Amino acid sequence: MKITGISTHVVGTPWRNLTYVLVHTDDGLTGVGETRMLGHTEALLGYLREAELNHIAGSDPFAVEDLVRRMKYGDFGRAGEIVMSGIACVEMACWDIKGKALGVPVWQLLGGKVTDRVKAYANGWYTTERTPEAYHAAARIVVERGYRALKIDPFGTGCLELDHDATNYAVSLIEAVRDAIGDECELMLEMHGRFSPATAIRLARELAPYKPAWIEEPVPPENLKALEKVAGKVDAPIATGERIHDRIEFRELFDSQAVDILQPDVGHLGGIAETRKLAATAETHYMLVAPHNVGGSVLTAASLQLAGCTPNFKILEHFNDFADAEIKHVVTGAPQVVDGYFRLPEEPGLGVELDTDAAAEFPQQRAHFDLWAEGWEKRDPTGSA
Repeated sequence: MKITGISTHVVGTPWRNLTYVLVHTDDGLTGVGETRMLGHTEALLGYLREAELNHIAGSDPFAVEDLVRRMKYGDFGRAGEIVMSGIACVEMACWDIKGKALGVPVWQLLGGKVTDRVKAYANGWYTTERTPEAYHAAARIVVERGYRALKIDPFGTGCLELDHDATNYAVSLIEAVRDAIGDECELMLEMHGRFSPATAIRLARELAPYKPAWIEEPVPPENLKALEKVAGKVDAPIATGERIHDRIEFRELFDSQAVDILQPDVGHLGGIAETRKLAATAETHYMLVAPHNVGGSVLTAASLQLAGCTPNFKILEHFNDFADAEIKHVVTGAPQVVDGYFRLPEEPGLGVELDTDAAAEFPQQRAHFDLWAEGWEKRDPTGSA
């Protein structure tokens, strides 16, 4: 079997473009992959056009490792977000083809399942008025839908510092959410890498009574010494990793032991197998894995395949129930959350298909995400970038 070519389909939303890649073969099998871009969609499409000519067309879709190696190193450049995201789309599509050809789900090809279901946490649910009352009501809806975990960024437009009034307001939002969901639900706190170590430590201590399941990206991800400082003075677990695009670059996080939960993005880290390798290394350091997952349903499906065969997998982020109502029909067979969990799929490949006609209804947009703009929580249905 050989790859004859690829086709790309961009589904636009106001805050992100979802890029789907179909990998076509001479056997008639087609696989699908996906990534999510914020402001770099054209660059991604340009890379994929060149990669199709240089590496993809004519390749064996079963030889995933070889294709990834050539796409990553074959042009003698340093692979960053664009390249690793392009690789991810093609890589997960190849796994989809392989599973379909063999009649088994992808998790079966990666060592077999270690669980029948995967816990989900809700994100994108708080696109409402930024008041304790509105957040309480929105959080109640999340729980009523069966979720037993959710994430929130309550810090408004804070950057490096957060003054007394803004801190008290953030605490009031968290208090309202915790009251709405009860003690039995997990509550993750997102800081979006916006604070200085001193501010992050102070906020974590003030929010400790509300029992956060983790503190996410408390400081900018570029400075691991700053993260170590926070980790050494905060009792809550620390989570980070969504803005690291090569598993080799996680080495310093492993060495520092400054993180408890790794959050690789399958759509930016080179795909399913690359993330599986990272998770195996994390297991030897007693770290859990909870992938960053703010794309569409194909990315959710790919992350779910990884979850099924990963012993140290904690939980899977889920936006599709709250941010993607208009585009849900673009992907058929999309994973569903029931009583707070995904069922591990049994369908061959990834278990999902792209409806290209439906995708064409949502052309590429000038997607915009501005964390520090007033009222961004209302305009942009995001809880994580």
